[in-house]
Amino acid sequence: QVQLVESGGGLVQAGGSLRLSCAASGRTFSSYSMGWFRQAPGKEREIVAGIWWTGRSTYYTGSVKGRFTISRDNAKNTVYLQMNSLKPEDTAVYYCAVRSEPWTTSWGTSINDYDTWGQGTQVTVSS
Repeated sequence: QVQLVESGGGLVQAGGSLRLSCAASGRTFSSYSMGWFRQAPGKEREIVAGIWWTGRSTYYTGSVKGRFTISRDNAKNTVYLQMNSLKPEDTAVYYCAVRSEPWTTSWGTSINDYDTWGQGTQVTVSS
């Protein structure tokens, strides 16, 4: 049974930065692609960024391109989301998730592509 624990959320002013971390245990972390999602009040959960199990390829949704960076450290079983130039519209609960199957080379942009989720961490950006 894999477990994911997010940390690093908080309150920040617009233009500021935060770094989210997601520590994984219970599965061969280096074999699985990972994703960061977010869910704002009254909205559906949406993909923010993804990273292949190799770490060599990344995906970003359009609204965060150039501002967010996803990375992973397989030695530490941890995936990160560096968020810069934050905007009030980035306010949401952020979740990390692990793909259902190992060694995937397709982009999982749907919540149905992931079978395990962290508990979420709140990010609030004030204007």
